[in-house]
Amino acid sequence: MKTAFRHLLSPLLAALLSSVPVAAHAAQPDVIRIAVPDLSAGSKPSAGGVVDVLRDQQLLEKEFAKDGIRIDWRFFKGAGPVVNEALANGQADFAYLGDLAAIIGKANGLDTRVLSAGVRGVKSYLGVVPGSGIHSLQDLKGKRVAVFRGTANQLSFASALASQGLSERELKVINLDFNAANAALAAKQIDATWGLSNLLSLRERGLVELPVNSRNLQGAGSTQAVLLGTGAFIRQHPDLVQRLVNTQEQAAKWLRDERNREAYVDLVANTANWPKSILRDDLAEENLAEYFDPRLDAGFVGLLQQGVDLAAKERLIRRGFQVADWIEPRFIDNALQQDQAVQATR
Repeated sequence: MKTAFRHLLSPLLAALLSSVPVAAHAAQPDVIRIAVPDLSAGSKPSAGGVVDVLRDQQLLEKEFAKDGIRIDWRFFKGAGPVVNEALANGQADFAYLGDLAAIIGKANGLDTRVLSAGVRGVKSYLGVVPGSGIHSLQDLKGKRVAVFRGTANQLSFASALASQGLSERELKVINLDFNAANAALAAKQIDATWGLSNLLSLRERGLVELPVNSRNLQGAGSTQAVLLGTGAFIRQHPDLVQRLVNTQEQAAKWLRDERNREAYVDLVANTANWPKSILRDDLAEENLAEYFDPRLDAGFVGLLQQGVDLAAKERLIRRGFQVADWIEPRFIDNALQQDQAVQATR
């Protein structure tokens, strides 16, 4: 009787156990959800870089349409902190994020992996009230400075200050998003702000002076961005992740081609409602092949690790971690190898 029962039980258990993972891997999603900070100054959402190219050329939509998979772009005005909320609540499968927001999410336990670089060495600027007498970061001691906390902006400012032997504790730091900071600066309600290229438009109107930028500081204060994937999606659908990264590489390749520089400026100007002159100015000294390099190479990983270490030192996160354990380079490596193989056959 026991023997007969064991013979009956074994195939039943085997069938039950084998059916679970098969079902989990077989189900294709109906939608791929991508969360992005909205950096637009107009009514249309924009994030610049590879995101705007992907959306303009409908590359992901075309790639996944044959499977009946919809692409759901989710833009958030609240930038990194709100994108991290979406990831934590299971509302996004991928995210394009600046370095600090991505680091904070990981440090707080979000199950994410870095799939590729998005952009590296983005310039940051110190904007000050005209005639304020602020000519360097040292002149900020005791001054009211607006910084967008919880975003890459905060980490880049900490990096810029550290390069000059300073810290936020020596300033009166106020948490404002980019638009609010620009308005406060123009109204002379604050003394300075640390921001991005949109400060160039205020300079054109004579509302701010820009005495310092991250290029003046040998790169200290520049920011990076990454493509993140959730651990659950990567484990369940590695084939879809590979296809998404392959498709992203098409957009990144277009961006890295100097012949497309003016077309890119036109695209972001039209999408984000930014003046073309500002975008040209901001990119004037950038080598686009390096700026939009998607590789998770030693240089980029080193920049991320510096960001993690500085965030821990400045108590922006509770404890640091090893970036080498966070990155997942196989997808971008495969995408680049496949592209090279295609080029070799032409």
